[in-house]
Amino acid sequence: MEPDKSTIEKYNMKKFDDVLQSVEASCRERHIPMLGLEKAKFLQQIVRKVQPNIIVECGTAIGYSGLWIAYELQAIGSGKLITIEIDPERASEAQSNFTQAGVNHLIDPRIGDARNVLDKIDIAVDLLFLDNDFQNYFPCFQAIEPQLTNEATLVADNVGIGADKMKDYLDHTRSRYQTELHWFKIDLPWVNRDAMEIATYRKPSST
Repeated sequence: MEPDKSTIEKYNMKKFDDVLQSVEASCRERHIPMLGLEKAKFLQQIVRKVQPNIIVECGTAIGYSGLWIAYELQAIGSGKLITIEIDPERASEAQSNFTQAGVNHLIDPRIGDARNVLDKIDIAVDLLFLDNDFQNYFPCFQAIEPQLTNEATLVADNVGIGADKMKDYLDHTRSRYQTELHWFKIDLPWVNRDAMEIATYRKPSST
C-alpha cells in the first residue's frame, strides 16, 4: 500500500525543517552570515506577496536564505531562484543542503563574483536580493539592472550595520524609487539589531 499524499507531504516537511535547523546551527557555530529567523520570515512574506517568476540572490553562503525562499516558491507553485556564491566550498555545501531539503529543483546555483555572474543572466528578474559584500550592492544592482522588470522588488539586507559601505546603492535607490526601511531585533551571536530595505524599481523613461 502506497503512503497517501498527506503522509508524503509531512515527511517532506520534516526533512526540510531538519535541514533548515541544521544549516542555522552550523551558521551560528561557524559565524557564517545568515538572515536569522526574524528577517527570513519577512523575506518569505515578500516572496509570497510578489510571487516572482525569477529571483536573484547575491550571497548564498551555505544556503540559509535560499532555503526560506525556495520553501515559499514551492508553496506558491511557481518561480525559480538563481543564487550566486563566490566561495566554491560554500556553494557546494549550499547545493548539498538544497538537495537534502528537496528544493534543489527550484534553485539554479552559480559560482563566482556576483558582479560578473550577473552580466551573464539574460532573463527577466522580478526580485533582487542583495546579501553579499556591502560595497558590492551597487555594482551588483548595476550589473543586473538591464534584466530587472519594471516594478521589480529590490531587497537589501544589513542596511543597519552596513549602511556606510553600501551608501552608493542606498543613495541611488532612495533618490529614485519608493523605499521602505524595516528594523528587526536579531537573535544572532554577532548582531542583535539590523535592517532590511525594500525598493520598487522603476525603469528609466525612454523619452
